[in-house]
Amino acid sequence: MNRVDTLLAEYGSFHRARGNLICHAFGIPLIVYGILAMLREIPLPLRGWTAAEVAVAAALLYYVRLDLPLGLALFVPIAVLDIGARAAASWKLGVAAFAVGWVFQGIGHARYEKNAPAFLRNLVHLLIGPLFLVNELLHIRPSLPAKAPEN
Repeated sequence: MNRVDTLLAEYGSFHRARGNLICHAFGIPLIVYGILAMLREIPLPLRGWTAAEVAVAAALLYYVRLDLPLGLALFVPIAVLDIGARAAASWKLGVAAFAVGWVFQGIGHARYEKNAPAFLRNLVHLLIGPLFLVNELLHIRPSLPAKAPEN
């Protein structure tokens, strides 16, 4: 099993309940939007660039290195969230979105999944969430079974 399949399977083992997946479908985009909205407040010496563009470029490079088709598929949703953050131009809205996104995540794990989030075991899973959601939607990579997390 290659690295992306291993990461997706590990992440998926923490996200089996439909209610948790629905919470994550709302929570992860809100968190990403919030991060980008807050990073917009950090200007860079390059004309018109902020730390948000650097974060987007770094994340997309990571995703493409893991899996080219899946990484390219993430370009559109991340670009839409970045454009939305630029249009809103509000770090306060970003903080609110970030907080609400984490509330969705917490509800998903506490109410539906009844386990701790995957990132508590492996911080890389913070980056795998968006990849997992896009893969669940588009089925670019096969879903592979993983050992259930130990509680």
